[in-house]
Amino acid sequence: MKVLVTGTDGYIGSILGPYLIDRGHQVTGLDTGFYRSGWLYNGNGSAETYPTYINKDLRDIQLEDLEGYDAVVHMAELSNDPLGQVNPEITFKINHKGSVRIAELCKQAGIERFVYTSSCSVYGVGDDSYKTEESELNPQTAYAECKTLVERDVTKLADDTFSPTFLRNATAYGASPRMRFDIVLNNLSGLAWTTGVIKMISDGQPWRPLVHVRDICKAIGCALDAPREAVHNQIFNVGDTSENYRVKEIAEIVGEVFTGCEVTFGDSGGDNRSYRVSFDKINENLPGFSCEYDAKRGAEELYEVFSKIELDPDLFNDRPYTRLKQLTFLLETEQVDEELFWV
Repeated sequence: MKVLVTGTDGYIGSILGPYLIDRGHQVTGLDTGFYRSGWLYNGNGSAETYPTYINKDLRDIQLEDLEGYDAVVHMAELSNDPLGQVNPEITFKINHKGSVRIAELCKQAGIERFVYTSSCSVYGVGDDSYKTEESELNPQTAYAECKTLVERDVTKLADDTFSPTFLRNATAYGASPRMRFDIVLNNLSGLAWTTGVIKMISDGQPWRPLVHVRDICKAIGCALDAPREAVHNQIFNVGDTSENYRVKEIAEIVGEVFTGCEVTFGDSGGDNRSYRVSFDKINENLPGFSCEYDAKRGAEELYEVFSKIELDPDLFNDRPYTRLKQLTFLLETEQVDEELFWV
């Protein structure tokens, strides 16, 4: 299958391309390059292994850019909640309008498969019950709301010639050459390694489902390879039901792996996002999918990587590995304009 992957310079994308190539696909990468300056280590795949590459903002993609592909995996959006809250308007322009436009162009171009990476953050706030794909959505941020809107609008495009699949990823973690230290397990592991202390400002009671970045790639690969009828216009939560943790438990797991690290907790914080998620559907209905990692194995992997590269506080805190820091830098240095187009 000839596949176009958008967002290839990202945390997931730098691993996904080589992974899909290993599964036998012919893969082209596309990215605008906001995070290209961040490369933590060599290994686990490389964005540089994409045989062909399109250097373009997703808002500039035209119909001719999409001709000849069998499938598109769309990940190129502004990522994570703090970034979306800084400028909700531009987040909606890129993440909602931009993503729906890409899906519409794919349909016009005759591309049958469209895999969209959504997020379990669409569930927002809940009680201790498990959220399924049928549960009511309660997004708390611009980022999460955009995910719900893309799902709503792209679902309407589905027909006999256009088959979208929506993958609601749990909170990602794990080592990637284009690393992110602004997601919970990665952040806590970096703090444990560089400071020897995990000082939580909250009580750590909110629930978070976790999924390793390689298991996300596996879900995408399985969605592309599955029979059409198994994935057509379907939503799948991506993860494993056993991998729902309170944030407090994630900190404790990291503390066990990074021996000697002190873990402390504060009072209840202001972030009310808390949700447990059921992943029964994907494990029962997506052929070939099951998670290969759990949180402890992911923390152990990070410990090994940090040891090899001798991660220090300056590198851990460097802007390319935190999405908000990097985009703020590009704006302040006027490398991108207020609409986040390159100058």
